[in-house]
Amino acid sequence: MTSTQVLTAAGILPEDADRAILVGRVWSDAAGGPCPVILRNERVLDLSGISATVSGLLEFDDLLDRLGTPDLPDLGHLDAFLNGEAGRLLAPVDLQSIKAAGVTFADSMLERVIEEQARGDAGHAEEIRARLAPVIGENLRGVQAGSEKAQQVKTLLQEMGLWSQYLEVGIGPDAEIFTKAQPLSSVGCGDKVGLHPISEWNNPEPEVVLVTRSDGRIIGATLGNDVNLRDVEGRSALLLGKAKDNNASCSIGPFIRLFDTDFTLDVLEKAVVSLLVQGEDGFVMNGESPMEAISRKPANLVAQMRNRSHQYPDGAVLFLGTMFAPVKDRRGKGQGFTHEMGDRVEISTPRLGRLVNWVDRSDACPEWDFGARELLRNLVKRGLAERI
Repeated sequence: MTSTQVLTAAGILPEDADRAILVGRVWSDAAGGPCPVILRNERVLDLSGISATVSGLLEFDDLLDRLGTPDLPDLGHLDAFLNGEAGRLLAPVDLQSIKAAGVTFADSMLERVIEEQARGDAGHAEEIRARLAPVIGENLRGVQAGSEKAQQVKTLLQEMGLWSQYLEVGIGPDAEIFTKAQPLSSVGCGDKVGLHPISEWNNPEPEVVLVTRSDGRIIGATLGNDVNLRDVEGRSALLLGKAKDNNASCSIGPFIRLFDTDFTLDVLEKAVVSLLVQGEDGFVMNGESPMEAISRKPANLVAQMRNRSHQYPDGAVLFLGTMFAPVKDRRGKGQGFTHEMGDRVEISTPRLGRLVNWVDRSDACPEWDFGARELLRNLVKRGLAERI
């Protein structure tokens, strides 16, 4: 990490961090492993004495009371984990399943159809966009997924020969819920995010990520980058796993903000998520995504993820989808957006802070080598096995 890539606490925390309940994970050099932590006045306080995992921590019914425990071990200032002096900031989840909902915003629905029609060729996207946008885009505006209006739109587009598998999950009764990454594989704020070397057309996907307990209760939220390979998925939707789940292709952070009387799901549903991409070539792209434009309520998406037919005993996090499908030309007219190595990607919203990463090839990012067995070995060695 170069000096220009070092972050500061002030640069990543929510605007009201002094009132927020922020839980996360760090790798502590002093402790010799990962620690669940709570942030107070930019100090990183160790929660390992309450629970050795974030997954276990979030299961307590009296969680907010436990987090108020005084005299928690102080691991240092957050800056010391951002600059490497005390360790490093990790993704704020560990044993939870990492799920994602796809095609939940009208604009991204249109772009998924364009990918499908272009068969993954970015050079054809502009012409297809010009042809489909006036028809599909107008019909999708304001439609609630699964509604009677959505069924009418489906019938109309079928009659026009424009129906697509992406529109089916976008406005039909059943949401697209898929596995984005494996537990413990996500990278955190300040890390590199990876693009598979075969991809020539790709983009960040800035998203709100809901955090749920094993019983399905939504208890907080964070930010995520669902790194996406548009050319790979465009060739075939059956390549979704290759397009989505690669080394360092899932970023979550910086912290989980737990719901309380001041920060609720209703507040989150009115959030506006911002994206900023800055390239080493001088390229800059930014935009905003209002959560109010989502086609399904977040609680509905969670209910489709976790129910009597599908459980997550270690809890789960759910990416809620994005309306960003960048089209700003970068490599040439009509080529649209794609990443270049070294891009700085910032995803932010005032109440959750900033998630910042730098882009590299997935085979150049650090390999994921700390899975569930390594975590268990580490906790046993540190005498924390009974607190998992």
